[in-house]
Amino acid sequence: MLDYLRLKIWATLVRLIFWWKRPAIHGKPDEILQVPSRDLGRTIKANFYHSKSNKPSPVLINFHGSGFTVPWHGTDNEFARQVVQTTEYAVLDVAYRLAPENPFPAAIHDVEDVVKWVIANEQDFNTSRVSISGFSAGANLALVTSTQLFPLGTFRHVLCFYPPTDLAQDHYTKVPPDANGNPLPPWMLTVFTECYASGLDWTDPRISPLNAAGKSFQRNTLVITCAYDNLCAEGEALVQKIRDAQGFEAVVHRRMEECDHAWDKSYLPGSPQEKAKDEAYDLAMELLRR
Repeated sequence: MLDYLRLKIWATLVRLIFWWKRPAIHGKPDEILQVPSRDLGRTIKANFYHSKSNKPSPVLINFHGSGFTVPWHGTDNEFARQVVQTTEYAVLDVAYRLAPENPFPAAIHDVEDVVKWVIANEQDFNTSRVSISGFSAGANLALVTSTQLFPLGTFRHVLCFYPPTDLAQDHYTKVPPDANGNPLPPWMLTVFTECYASGLDWTDPRISPLNAAGKSFQRNTLVITCAYDNLCAEGEALVQKIRDAQGFEAVVHRRMEECDHAWDKSYLPGSPQEKAKDEAYDLAMELLRR
């Protein structure tokens, strides 16, 4: 109980910081769905963006960034809207449970339940064209979902933006390739990890997907890293692991120069960061159209 209270206090502080930094969300989803949970009487909220193609449509299931603790559901609205406008995909943006109130494995149970629900709804979704995406902690969940929760080949694509892949590494040893940015404070990364998986083995591939077998990753994976991000090295280590196991073409990777972690949520119009956001999103759209 004392450990939970300590983590709750730290999580509240971090949430206040991110509430202050939370980007403006322009636009709304087309529909809000309540997906059944494995827990009796509970549902999982998901923002739904309609496909421009006829049913059953391909679907991209997205997991937002959060550090596993911060309620940033909806901040991927721009990305989701671009997907439905430029591809045949619908988008389901999932509000998974957050720590420390709901620590591991609550989040992966939610994402697993949503994927199973999608696969069971063949009248609405083309289940041969299900893809997943995620930003930051959501990218971690996308990688865990594709390597640990479902058979290889379940997903057409896996799109990962600045993923934390190694939660077991001491966060104070993580440094960005370019020191000119504003990396996430190591104390904050430590709070995220402890809130999510306190007392557990952080090398578990369900927590640190870098430790999954190289052959278990989906081909047609996209990994976007950021030069100012202290999570960049572990994201690029994942890219190398997949390529070593499956070949260079198995994963598309791009490092965005002059970009901090989650830069695509706070860029200035006309800035290099906006151009990098456009490039990263266009790479995702190109992959989805394959």
